[in-house]
Amino acid sequence: MSQRILYMNPDHISNIARELGLKESQIRAVAELLEQDSTIPFISRYRKEATGNLDELAITSIRDRLKQLEALDHRKQSILKSLRDQGYLTDELRQQVLAAEILAKLEDIYLPYRPKRRTRAAIAKEKGLESLAKLILDQDGIDLYARAAEYINRENSVNSAEEALAGARDIIAEMINEDQEAREKIRHYFFAKAIIHSRVANGKETEGQKYRDYFDWQQPAAAAPSHRILAIRRGEKENILNLSIQPPEEQAIAIIENIFITGDPEGARQVKLAIHDCYKRLMSRSMETEIRLATKARADREAIKIFSDNLRQLLLAPPMGAKRVMGIDPGFRTGCKVVCLNRRGNLMQHDTVYPLTSDKKAREASDKILKLCKNHAIEAIAVGNGTAGRETEAFIKSLPLPAATLVVMVNESGASIYSASQAAREEFPDLDLTVRGAISIGRRLMDPLSELVKIDPKSIGVGQYQHDVDQSALKQSLDDVVMSCVNTVGVDLNQASTQLLTYVSGLGPKLAKNIVAYRNEKGFFTDRKQLLAIPKLGSKAYEQSAGFLRIYAGKTPLDASAVHPESYHVVDAMAKKLGCTVAALLNDSGVRGQIDISEYVTDQIGIPTLKDIMAELAQPGRDPREKFTSFSFANDIEKISDLAPGMKLPGIVTNVTAFGAFVDIGVHQDGLVHISELADRFVKNPLDIVRVHQEITVRVLDVDLDRNRISLSMKTVSGCAKQPPKPKVPKITNPQKKTAGRKNNMPFHNPFKKLLDQS
Repeated sequence: MSQRILYMNPDHISNIARELGLKESQIRAVAELLEQDSTIPFISRYRKEATGNLDELAITSIRDRLKQLEALDHRKQSILKSLRDQGYLTDELRQQVLAAEILAKLEDIYLPYRPKRRTRAAIAKEKGLESLAKLILDQDGIDLYARAAEYINRENSVNSAEEALAGARDIIAEMINEDQEAREKIRHYFFAKAIIHSRVANGKETEGQKYRDYFDWQQPAAAAPSHRILAIRRGEKENILNLSIQPPEEQAIAIIENIFITGDPEGARQVKLAIHDCYKRLMSRSMETEIRLATKARADREAIKIFSDNLRQLLLAPPMGAKRVMGIDPGFRTGCKVVCLNRRGNLMQHDTVYPLTSDKKAREASDKILKLCKNHAIEAIAVGNGTAGRETEAFIKSLPLPAATLVVMVNESGASIYSASQAAREEFPDLDLTVRGAISIGRRLMDPLSELVKIDPKSIGVGQYQHDVDQSALKQSLDDVVMSCVNTVGVDLNQASTQLLTYVSGLGPKLAKNIVAYRNEKGFFTDRKQLLAIPKLGSKAYEQSAGFLRIYAGKTPLDASAVHPESYHVVDAMAKKLGCTVAALLNDSGVRGQIDISEYVTDQIGIPTLKDIMAELAQPGRDPREKFTSFSFANDIEKISDLAPGMKLPGIVTNVTAFGAFVDIGVHQDGLVHISELADRFVKNPLDIVRVHQEITVRVLDVDLDRNRISLSMKTVSGCAKQPPKPKVPKITNPQKKTAGRKNNMPFHNPFKKLLDQS
């Protein structure tokens, strides 16, 4: 099925509009732009008039829902083909299939016709017992044993009336299992009342100690948190836990009985036997499979969202900017790898020092570090926070460095992944892995975004059960986040690496390599139009990417801003009317104050885009990230044994999960602030309180040296500092002040309802 058939399907458009609380025209516009291979950042930033000023969140929701409907449509076509090939397809059945709005309903329609293995019901039908099954279901008071005796046939292995009745009940059980009304009611009952119950497998108590919290654990499926669902599923996969998801059986059977028990006691008794068999042998197993898949899907969505939110905060961490930096990858016996970088992040010199092995080596290290700092006019020193990080930081701070020299601990998660990557080998083919790692640490201080895009997001260390969730959905979400962050900040066309350019709207790996190759051959870009000379970079890629690429000190002042080249003529018209240059508009707020943007509204450019243009004229190419501030751990706390309950310490959030936040307090082991300790009030979502890379003050609750665990609290107590305010989050777009239907602009916001929809 083509994308055009999908996107222009009126039913899909109206359904999505209703679900998200948006206008059909907005959904249709987004669908058309996506069909034209427009990226989400481009649509959000430069097509506001077409979409009614939708932000990235709403556009992503529309894209994902369109994909789900596409999958549903493909399944419908597959089912129709199967029905046609089997000779079952009628006009009525075709209409039922095409009208199904959710996958569960579609599969219920198809179930009676689905090719099956040779079932007990099929065997009973081969024995000629189908008519007896219908007589039993009628429940009209006939003597069933007498009628059943008529079906005795030793050639068909029906040796008694009881065997005939048993075979008929097998047929009835399958009929009940395939009944749409029964399945729908039992499905709703399952999703409302099912209990997840995990138990330790026999003999696995010792081996599975890390799962001991789930050795005999239960919770309603609709309320079970994502991290618990993923944890017990992992325990089941490792054969440590046995998992079941079932509601109370008695009520479930009563629901089915209310549908099928209609007549005389004898017939009803036989139907009840069939119902009990149907539920235990067929329907409950089928529904448990559905709810397993649905709870897993919900847990995946929640875990992926947490991962994505954490990644966004990490990527948008404040950059120190262009400084001459010394990067240090700490180590004890193997020494500390030291690199000196210029303001563009280029390697100037590298060396190895051994400050933590002996007094003599420490003196030698001191002399080397001071000499390197002087020779390269080092302005900041980035120390990795891994093994020997705090000790190395203390050593560096003890040196007689210039007062203006910053010493900053840098999170080095994933640096080893980068140092062994193809990108690192290509850039530094002759350097040791650890030296490459030190370069990455130094560059992270200068610009976290530019360096972290070189690493697989899953290696950065901010996920929760990342290997247990749907890997395709995880990759899509993380790629969305990286692309959003890169395009939100903008990219210096003359400085960006291939990896950073890869995430620019409309480019990708091949065009990014072509841009770097062209830059290396021809020199720095001076005009955005030069992009059209890049091999394979056509007008569509130019349209998608140009507004996000910056050229500083180029021929055209607007090339350093987020104003898209397609709108340059508007700025030219503004300057012409005021009798000044474009440069004057950029530099003089008084001149800009004379502009009435309503005079420049056209069919293509409206007020939203004109407001964006004015914002860019005021602050061309503004970096939306917060201002950089240095952070320091407590000077006298370097290892876990230095901690004691009651201590108040500065820390930095390294990871946020559904059950709390992990905080680095400088002792080589992150502490956990459980969700119950994040605030003095009830907290439903830890992300409402903390964000990755946020600087906070915590209080030590408990230190478990045997298990290497630290419990922390952010609650206020007498004498403790107040809890920090909720962190500011850089905007990913410039959304309207009030997005239509914002509270419902994401599919599957209601866990219970959408569990049913996705089953």
